[in-house]
Amino acid sequence: MALRGIKVLELAGLAPSPFCGMILSDFGASVTRVDRIQDHSMDTMARGKRSISVNLKAPAGIDVLRRLCKSADVLIEPFRPGVMEKMGIGPDCMLQENPRLIYARLTGFGQKGAFAQMAGHDINYIAVSGVLSMLGRHNEKPY
Repeated sequence: MALRGIKVLELAGLAPSPFCGMILSDFGASVTRVDRIQDHSMDTMARGKRSISVNLKAPAGIDVLRRLCKSADVLIEPFRPGVMEKMGIGPDCMLQENPRLIYARLTGFGQKGAFAQMAGHDINYIAVSGVLSMLGRHNEKPY
């Protein structure tokens, strides 16, 4: 497997994060999903992953993530800009502790710019691009 020996931490989030982790796992990476405490959702993209529940709103949970990142190769982070920095675990801090860590940020519209704080889902993309206005029947309002 191409990614055998690569350790990935995937912070629980919406589709892009678990999908990325699933593909990396399919290629042989060891993926550990960091779930929220009491998150009992059925993740259909959990194939081949281990998981751990961590409370990232508590200092002890932040410490757990820091320790995990010290031996990880990749961190997949799905939050909006500034969330990780507020917790003290943004890329500047984490790369000081593990300079070889690949800190992958999966935000819809990037870290900076007019749409950076906007949710990034397929409906948002097709609306912003103008494609949404072309869907539906001619001369009728959308259902």
